[in-house]
Amino acid sequence: MTPFELLEPTSLKEALGLLDADDPAVRPLGGGTALMLMMKAGVFHPTRLISLRKVGGLAGITAGADGSLTIGAMTPLAALEHSAEVARLAPAITRTMRRLSNVRVRNVATVGGALAHGDPHMDLPPVLIALGASVRAVSPAGERTLKVEDLLTGYYETALGKNELIATVTIPAQGTRGAAYLKFTAGSAEDWPAVGVAVSVDVDRDTLRDAIVVASAATTKATRLTAAEDALKGARVDDKALKMAGDAGAAEADIISDVRGSVAYKRELIRVHIGRAVRQALAANGGH
Repeated sequence: MTPFELLEPTSLKEALGLLDADDPAVRPLGGGTALMLMMKAGVFHPTRLISLRKVGGLAGITAGADGSLTIGAMTPLAALEHSAEVARLAPAITRTMRRLSNVRVRNVATVGGALAHGDPHMDLPPVLIALGASVRAVSPAGERTLKVEDLLTGYYETALGKNELIATVTIPAQGTRGAAYLKFTAGSAEDWPAVGVAVSVDVDRDTLRDAIVVASAATTKATRLTAAEDALKGARVDDKALKMAGDAGAAEADIISDVRGSVAYKRELIRVHIGRAVRQALAANGGH
């Protein structure tokens, strides 16, 4: 590992001033779980890391009166796992956290890092997309709001500038919607998934008003599968509709082949897991 400079600003303004929009070797450091692995593997050689651990106001979970959630970017994933407010307002996140890597990683990894890293294998981004979440990003030029689905632009790529940081993540009130996330791992339960499918549904008795379907891990980025969503919208909840949605989503997904499976194998995983995820989301909605 080559030598690098580690700086620890105490304010967001100071942190932004230390970043360099023209130097990719200068990076912010959140939990560091992914960045340190890249450095140890020799695929990233920083000249300067800007630790955000001492920056005030970047951690914490706040529930709004309307049922929304605002989460600071430096909030550890373990805090999501154990938050009573998250369990009440977005229980799909709580369930997801219990199978995300291991407790050591969850204690260190942060919400903002899970998004800013742009790794398609991360469990949290597809769930946040299904829940309609957005991020507030800040830079020396000001701030802007991006939906999580627009933040992720490609394989390990995001819409963030090199001098831009995620400050908060906001999840809108879910109302009566139900959500679920299913993943399949080719190895142990805490291994990187071969596929992940997140679903959010709004149901009226046995009819789906609408659904959000997101695929990850098997794809180049966490991505909404609009063909599957169209197949589910207005459909009666039965095996035929779920099969049609699975077929549509599997055909649409931009799938990558890697050590966890071939394109054909992952396409079949998506086909099967869409229906299963919808069933689980319906159960979370009230047992439909």
